[in-house]
Amino acid sequence: MRQIVHTSIGGSAVRVQLSNLYGSEPLVIGNVHVALRDRGAMTVASSTRMVTFGGQQSVTLPAGTSIASDPVPFDAQPLADIAVSVYLPGTTPPQPTGHDGSLQDVYVAPGNIGADPSFTGFSTNPAGQAYYFLTNVDVQNAHATGAVVAFGASITEGAASTSNANRRWTNDLSVRLFNAGMVVGVLNEGISGNNFFTDGAGQAGLNRFARDALAQPGVKWIIVSDDAVNNLNTNTPSSAQDLIGAFQQLIARAHGAHVKIVCSTLTPFRGTPYWTSAIETTREQVNAFVLSPSSGCDAVLDQARAVSDPANPASFLPAFNSGDNLHPNDAGMQAIANALDLNSLK
Repeated sequence: MRQIVHTSIGGSAVRVQLSNLYGSEPLVIGNVHVALRDRGAMTVASSTRMVTFGGQQSVTLPAGTSIASDPVPFDAQPLADIAVSVYLPGTTPPQPTGHDGSLQDVYVAPGNIGADPSFTGFSTNPAGQAYYFLTNVDVQNAHATGAVVAFGASITEGAASTSNANRRWTNDLSVRLFNAGMVVGVLNEGISGNNFFTDGAGQAGLNRFARDALAQPGVKWIIVSDDAVNNLNTNTPSSAQDLIGAFQQLIARAHGAHVKIVCSTLTPFRGTPYWTSAIETTREQVNAFVLSPSSGCDAVLDQARAVSDPANPASFLPAFNSGDNLHPNDAGMQAIANALDLNSLK
């Protein structure tokens, strides 16, 4: 498999992290290569590097485990595409660990051809756009001041933004940081359908926070984004008290790990099947907490204000609505990225 990851910062070395967390059987990795992407499935031949794990090319991941590779000297460019080619010599587990809705094409080809720049005989998205087994590409840069983790659901993941274009708001934030001369890594930990309390679309937000946010390499800031929207946009909505309690728990856990929290207001969703005036009142109460100076948040990303219609704050501004009244389009993603005060990441 050849999978494409878009960088935020550049650096002098990379490592990859692979996971068999949800597998029921061992996963054999034959070898892994990293390279700069040229176009499509093609890579720049001179950039190809073999990845090792404890000095070995091959590694077996028991069910329920993950692994980080050795650092590989690599000229990683900011805002660029890195291709990670993973050779699987045997049958993959019946339940592969992965991430649907990657908004990025994945390429699959027969044989041990991870070092082949043209990836001969490949097919595109045989099982849809998704990441398989690959959880991280960590870029090492001695000048980096840290990483910010975007922790949330489908809006964070980038759902409804343009595929293969890196128009998620996290990508737009990376561009803003680069243009401002700030070397801050941006890590997208959004899972469509995720919410604070219920396992299903990934582990519940409160359950996965330690692994997916606090344990990320170099993390200095966490943006708690849109999980709570999914706790409201449902036929069994959570109470404002429960959602505020979830924010407070995450704030306390982050501060206990010496990590700062940027809290996001909840974006509007009037026009979806579950919206009611009572649910809207709950959303307003949660947003009032987030905006309160006594919330405990270190900073606020006011996503609601960024994308809502000033004349009708319960609804998206039409120019930012993807059409489903829930997810922002590319312009809305940019508006969210523009709403963050970059001083909060200094």
